[in-house]
Amino acid sequence: MDSNKVDMYLAQYAKMLPSNKLPMLKQALLSMDESKFIYAQSVDFADPTTTLIISILLGSLGVDRFMLGDVGMGILKLLTCGGCYIWWIVDMINAQDRTKEYNFQKLREALALQGISLF
Repeated sequence: MDSNKVDMYLAQYAKMLPSNKLPMLKQALLSMDESKFIYAQSVDFADPTTTLIISILLGSLGVDRFMLGDVGMGILKLLTCGGCYIWWIVDMINAQDRTKEYNFQKLREALALQGISLF
């Protein structure tokens, strides 16, 4: 794989992925061939900043959890008004990290469907 393409990909999506996993991700992307790299480029990531804003505004209703595919916890958060607002505060603090982890898992799953293992 071309190093410049991988570097551009990582520069474009670095704010959407966990920073501690970027070196391992770079090595995995460099080792795959061009036809498989297209699948990595096709993944639609959630924006951590948008998730943070939604968490601040609608987090007590569990909307941030629904956005990240955590339906069960979203329903529980909705029924408890964000865990009497304590859970809402904790989720606001962790919203961006949870979104980055969610994006990384989406990338792993998309590549796993093509037979590519990141780690």
